[in-house]
Amino acid sequence: MSGEGELNLDSADKRQTLWIVLWLNVAIAIGFFVVGYFADSNALLANGLDNSSDAVVYGLSLLALTRSRTWKRGAARFSGIMLLIFAGGVIADAIRRFLEGSDPGGIMMMAMAAVAAVVNLISLRLLQKMKSKDVNLRAATTFSFNDFISNGGIIIAGIVVMLTGANWPDLVVGVAVAGIALYGGIDILRDAHMDVHDEEGTEHRKGVEFGR
Repeated sequence: MSGEGELNLDSADKRQTLWIVLWLNVAIAIGFFVVGYFADSNALLANGLDNSSDAVVYGLSLLALTRSRTWKRGAARFSGIMLLIFAGGVIADAIRRFLEGSDPGGIMMMAMAAVAAVVNLISLRLLQKMKSKDVNLRAATTFSFNDFISNGGIIIAGIVVMLTGANWPDLVVGVAVAGIALYGGIDILRDAHMDVHDEEGTEHRKGVEFGR
Protein backbone atom coordinates (compact mmCIF):
# COMPACT_ATOMS: atom_id res chain seq x y z
CA MET A 1 0.00 0.00 0.00
CA SER A 2 2.83 2.37 0.85
CA GLY A 3 4.49 1.79 -2.53
CA GLU A 4 1.21 2.30 -4.36
CA GLY A 5 0.58 5.54 -2.46
CA GLU A 6 4.04 6.86 -3.34
CA LEU A 7 3.45 5.94 -6.99
CA ASN A 8 0.14 7.80 -7.10
CA LEU A 9 1.71 10.82 -5.39
CA ASP A 10 4.56 10.80 -7.92
CA SER A 11 2.09 10.62 -10.80
CA ALA A 12 0.06 13.49 -9.34
CA ASP A 13 3.21 15.65 -9.03
CA LYS A 14 4.15 14.90 -12.63
CA ARG A 15 0.64 15.74 -13.81
CA GLN A 16 0.67 19.08 -11.99
CA THR A 17 4.10 19.97 -13.38
CA LEU A 18 3.10 19.07 -16.93
CA TRP A 19 -0.08 21.17 -16.72
CA ILE A 20 1.99 24.16 -15.60
CA VAL A 21 4.58 23.87 -18.39
CA LEU A 22 1.81 23.15 -20.91
CA TRP A 23 0.02 26.44 -20.25
CA LEU A 24 3.30 28.36 -20.01
CA ASN A 25 4.23 27.13 -23.49
CA VAL A 26 0.78 27.94 -24.90
CA ALA A 27 1.09 31.51 -23.59
CA ILE A 28 4.62 31.92 -24.94
CA ALA A 29 3.68 30.44 -28.34
CA ILE A 30 0.86 32.99 -28.70
CA GLY A 31 3.28 35.75 -27.71
CA PHE A 32 5.85 34.61 -30.29
CA PHE A 33 3.26 34.50 -33.08
CA VAL A 34 1.81 37.94 -32.31
CA VAL A 35 5.15 39.70 -31.79
CA GLY A 36 6.76 37.75 -34.65
CA TYR A 37 4.07 38.95 -37.03
CA PHE A 38 4.46 42.61 -36.10
CA ALA A 39 8.28 42.33 -35.91
CA ASP A 40 8.45 40.54 -39.30
CA SER A 41 10.76 37.99 -37.67
CA ASN A 42 11.41 34.46 -38.89
CA ALA A 43 13.22 33.62 -35.65
CA LEU A 44 10.23 34.61 -33.47
CA LEU A 45 7.75 32.73 -35.66
CA ALA A 46 10.09 29.72 -35.58
CA ASN A 47 10.06 29.76 -31.79
CA GLY A 48 6.29 30.18 -31.81
CA LEU A 49 5.95 26.99 -33.86
CA ASP A 50 8.49 25.32 -31.58
CA ASN A 51 6.57 26.22 -28.42
CA SER A 52 3.32 25.13 -30.05
CA SER A 53 4.81 21.71 -30.73
CA ASP A 54 6.09 21.67 -27.14
CA ALA A 55 2.57 22.29 -25.85
CA VAL A 56 1.32 19.33 -27.90
CA VAL A 57 4.12 17.18 -26.46
CA TYR A 58 3.26 18.14 -22.89
CA GLY A 59 -0.37 17.28 -23.60
CA LEU A 60 0.73 13.87 -24.91
CA SER A 61 2.94 13.44 -21.84
CA LEU A 62 -0.09 14.02 -19.62
CA LEU A 63 -2.01 11.32 -21.48
CA ALA A 64 1.00 9.00 -21.36
CA LEU A 65 1.38 9.12 -17.56
CA THR A 66 -1.21 6.38 -17.06
CA ARG A 67 -0.51 4.51 -20.29
CA SER A 68 1.74 1.59 -21.15
CA ARG A 69 5.41 1.93 -21.97
CA THR A 70 4.64 1.13 -25.61
CA TRP A 71 2.07 3.96 -25.76
CA LYS A 72 4.61 6.34 -24.24
CA ARG A 73 7.15 5.43 -26.91
CA GLY A 74 4.53 6.05 -29.59
CA ALA A 75 3.81 9.51 -28.16
CA ALA A 76 7.53 10.28 -28.04
CA ARG A 77 7.96 9.19 -31.67
CA PHE A 78 5.08 11.45 -32.68
CA SER A 79 6.81 14.32 -30.87
CA GLY A 80 10.07 13.65 -32.68
CA ILE A 81 8.40 13.53 -36.09
CA MET A 82 6.57 16.80 -35.32
CA LEU A 83 9.90 18.48 -34.64
CA LEU A 84 11.33 17.27 -37.95
CA ILE A 85 8.30 18.62 -39.86
CA PHE A 86 8.48 21.91 -37.94
CA ALA A 87 12.16 22.28 -38.82
CA GLY A 88 11.43 21.86 -42.53
CA GLY A 89 8.70 24.52 -42.41
CA VAL A 90 10.94 27.06 -40.69
CA ILE A 91 13.77 26.54 -43.19
CA ALA A 92 11.31 26.99 -46.08
CA ASP A 93 10.05 30.27 -44.54
CA ALA A 94 13.64 31.50 -44.07
CA ILE A 95 14.39 30.83 -47.74
CA ARG A 96 11.25 32.74 -48.75
CA ARG A 97 12.25 35.74 -46.60
CA PHE A 98 15.77 35.63 -48.01
CA LEU A 99 14.45 35.78 -51.57
CA GLU A 100 11.61 38.25 -50.98
CA GLY A 101 13.23 40.33 -48.25
CA SER A 102 12.08 41.22 -44.72
CA ASP A 103 12.50 43.98 -42.15
CA PRO A 104 12.74 42.44 -38.67
CA GLY A 105 12.45 44.62 -35.57
CA GLY A 106 15.47 44.09 -33.33
CA ILE A 107 14.01 45.61 -30.14
CA MET A 108 10.82 43.54 -30.35
CA MET A 109 12.88 40.41 -31.00
CA MET A 110 15.02 40.97 -27.91
CA ALA A 111 12.10 41.85 -25.64
CA MET A 112 10.06 38.79 -26.61
CA ALA A 113 13.06 36.47 -26.39
CA ALA A 114 13.95 37.77 -22.92
CA VAL A 115 10.45 37.10 -21.60
CA ALA A 116 10.39 33.67 -23.23
CA ALA A 117 13.83 32.80 -21.78
CA VAL A 118 12.53 33.37 -18.25
CA VAL A 119 9.44 31.23 -18.89
CA ASN A 120 11.47 28.46 -20.54
CA LEU A 121 13.94 28.46 -17.65
CA ILE A 122 11.05 28.03 -15.20
CA SER A 123 9.68 25.16 -17.30
CA LEU A 124 13.10 23.51 -17.52
CA ARG A 125 13.68 23.73 -13.77
CA LEU A 126 10.25 22.22 -13.06
CA LEU A 127 10.89 19.33 -15.45
CA GLN A 128 14.40 18.68 -14.13
CA LYS A 129 13.02 18.26 -10.61
CA MET A 130 10.82 15.39 -11.72
CA LYS A 131 12.04 11.95 -10.74
CA SER A 132 11.99 8.69 -12.74
CA LYS A 133 11.32 10.37 -16.10
CA ASP A 134 10.12 8.05 -18.88
CA VAL A 135 10.97 8.47 -22.57
CA ASN A 136 8.14 10.95 -23.08
CA LEU A 137 9.13 13.14 -20.14
CA ARG A 138 12.74 13.10 -21.29
CA ALA A 139 11.48 14.39 -24.64
CA ALA A 140 9.66 17.23 -22.85
CA THR A 141 12.86 18.17 -21.00
CA THR A 142 14.77 18.19 -24.30
CA PHE A 143 12.23 20.59 -25.76
CA SER A 144 12.48 23.10 -22.89
CA PHE A 145 16.28 23.04 -22.99
CA ASN A 146 16.26 23.66 -26.76
CA ASP A 147 13.85 26.57 -26.29
CA PHE A 148 16.05 28.21 -23.67
CA ILE A 149 19.10 28.04 -25.95
CA SER A 150 17.10 29.38 -28.90
CA ASN A 151 15.99 32.44 -26.96
CA GLY A 152 19.62 33.40 -26.34
CA GLY A 153 20.23 33.25 -30.08
CA ILE A 154 17.27 35.54 -30.78
CA ILE A 155 18.58 38.15 -28.35
CA ILE A 156 21.97 38.15 -30.10
CA ALA A 157 20.26 38.34 -33.51
CA GLY A 158 18.15 41.27 -32.31
CA ILE A 159 21.26 43.19 -31.31
CA VAL A 160 22.93 42.57 -34.69
CA VAL A 161 19.73 43.55 -36.54
CA MET A 162 19.63 46.84 -34.63
CA LEU A 163 23.29 47.57 -35.38
CA THR A 164 23.29 46.61 -39.06
CA GLY A 165 19.68 46.99 -40.22
CA ALA A 166 20.06 43.69 -42.09
CA ASN A 167 17.63 40.77 -42.00
CA TRP A 168 20.21 37.97 -42.23
CA PRO A 169 20.77 37.63 -38.44
CA ASP A 170 17.05 36.92 -37.99
CA LEU A 171 17.14 34.33 -40.78
CA VAL A 172 20.31 32.71 -39.43
CA VAL A 173 18.77 32.29 -35.98
CA GLY A 174 15.52 31.00 -37.48
CA VAL A 175 17.43 28.33 -39.39
CA ALA A 176 19.52 27.60 -36.26
CA VAL A 177 16.32 27.07 -34.26
CA ALA A 178 15.21 24.67 -37.01
CA GLY A 179 18.57 22.91 -36.73
CA ILE A 180 18.17 22.54 -32.96
CA ALA A 181 14.67 21.16 -33.51
CA LEU A 182 16.03 18.76 -36.13
CA TYR A 183 18.68 17.48 -33.71
CA GLY A 184 16.13 17.27 -30.88
CA GLY A 185 13.70 15.31 -33.05
CA ILE A 186 16.38 12.81 -34.05
CA ASP A 187 17.51 12.51 -30.42
CA ILE A 188 13.94 11.82 -29.25
CA LEU A 189 13.42 9.17 -31.94
CA ARG A 190 16.75 7.58 -30.98
CA ASP A 191 15.76 7.58 -27.30
CA ALA A 192 12.43 5.92 -28.14
CA HIS A 193 14.28 3.27 -30.18
CA MET A 194 16.72 2.59 -27.34
CA ASP A 195 13.82 2.33 -24.88
CA VAL A 196 12.54 -0.67 -26.86
CA HIS A 197 15.86 -2.47 -26.30
CA ASP A 198 15.90 -1.47 -22.62
CA GLU A 199 12.43 -2.98 -22.16
CA GLU A 200 13.38 -6.15 -24.03
CA GLY A 201 16.52 -6.46 -21.88
CA THR A 202 14.48 -6.03 -18.69
CA GLU A 203 11.98 -8.68 -19.78
CA HIS A 204 14.81 -11.03 -20.72
CA ARG A 205 16.45 -10.64 -17.31
CA LYS A 206 13.13 -11.28 -15.59
CA GLY A 207 12.67 -14.40 -17.71
CA VAL A 208 16.11 -15.72 -16.74
CA GLU A 209 15.50 -15.03 -13.05
CA PHE A 210 12.08 -16.71 -13.23
CA GLY A 211 13.66 -19.75 -14.91
CA ARG A 212 16.02 -20.12 -12.01
